[in-house]
Amino acid sequence: MKELVVISGKGGTGKTSVTACFAALAGPKVIADCDVDAADLHLVMDPEIRRREDFSGGSQARVRPEDCIACGKCAELCNFAAIDQTGPENSRGQVTFRVDPFRCEGCGVCVEFCPQSAIDFESVVNGEIYWSETRHGPMVHARLGIAEENSGKLVTRVRDEARKIAAERDLPLALIDGSPGVGCPVIASVTGADLVLIVAEPTLSGIHDLDRVGRLAGHFGVPALVSVNKWDINPELTERIENEAAERGLAVAGRVRYDPAVVKAQIERKSVVEYTSDGISDDMRQVWETVAARLE
Repeated sequence: MKELVVISGKGGTGKTSVTACFAALAGPKVIADCDVDAADLHLVMDPEIRRREDFSGGSQARVRPEDCIACGKCAELCNFAAIDQTGPENSRGQVTFRVDPFRCEGCGVCVEFCPQSAIDFESVVNGEIYWSETRHGPMVHARLGIAEENSGKLVTRVRDEARKIAAERDLPLALIDGSPGVGCPVIASVTGADLVLIVAEPTLSGIHDLDRVGRLAGHFGVPALVSVNKWDINPELTERIENEAAERGLAVAGRVRYDPAVVKAQIERKSVVEYTSDGISDDMRQVWETVAARLE
């Protein structure tokens, strides 16, 4: 089984639109949306959720007021200023300590050093993971809760579940919509993949973003291709991006033109190659053919 990850240096470059087109053009595969911080591939894939499960990526401390002796050891040791003496009074008339759930980083130091063992370390739900079926095959996707952390762990879980489905159904490809940028969820998206497609845009920031994600892929030893989306908005910068990609040893998979049909297709919950047969769809098919050839 081969893993193809589509990434970009920032959100809004068209990474998910390209992934949706690949889902329509590729043969048997499992689809995984690893952009868990802002998942939107499901808007085009229109999945039928068959199973869902809470995701817990960490724990938080909670003081039991009745057992707290208000010694303050927990607040003294907390490096995140997450504990203060604002808890309720216990039966001994002591104002107890309380953990602020928004500041707690789940390190567990307070739990370890509480002399009364009066602090619980409870798992917290950070989001949900879904197993679905789409018109283009099985799909694993997830939703991270508002302001929740541990997106890297959730991305890893999504990829692991996609691999399981590929093994169970003997599917030759895992098509992954990766996270944008170069942070932890992106690293979790690309590590160990067979090929990365970097979707760039013809802007000055797009040149900078390409440099960052190109170095990221190189650092982890993952082969990468580059495709410039909406290239005709600025042909000069497109050529500059392609030249800089070549200098970094990154092959160009092709260019994709700007076309309002993309938005119209998304409104109908379709990829653009399902919505129209020419123009931008020709570009998408050419990029896919180049990518597919590299995967063989």
